[in-house]
Amino acid sequence: MARTIVVGYDGSVGAHHALEQAVELAKLEGARVVVVFAYEIPAAYGGETGDYRRAVRELAEETTAAAVPFLEAAGVEYGIELVPERPVQGLVDVAEKTGASMIVIGSNGEHPIKGVVLGSVPHKLLYVSPVPVLVVPNPVE
Repeated sequence: MARTIVVGYDGSVGAHHALEQAVELAKLEGARVVVVFAYEIPAAYGGETGDYRRAVRELAEETTAAAVPFLEAAGVEYGIELVPERPVQGLVDVAEKTGASMIVIGSNGEHPIKGVVLGSVPHKLLYVSPVPVLVVPNPVE
């Protein structure tokens, strides 16, 4: 069975850099890439919440669909997972489910103190992930 690399993807510049890095690693290792869009949705309390849930799901589908041409052009085996959980828990759950060897995630360029105080996904993953986490910084432009 091929190794699996999970990559957090939300369509941001940082997420795309993480996807690029995950694909390069997958090519080196002959690994499969699983693109994960994890999103928290509120409990259902009425019609508006249902509309919100559908809108977020549609956004997740559109965002991950935009990554598919890049994955296909790269020639790597891939999968897409849309996970209605908080991003950290969603990434960890998919990593455990797929037996991933690594989680790759982009950095949004937050100041480290802001990430600690407000809670950034990369920072939290470093502490809770059962597998290594690669945080890919945004390139200096």
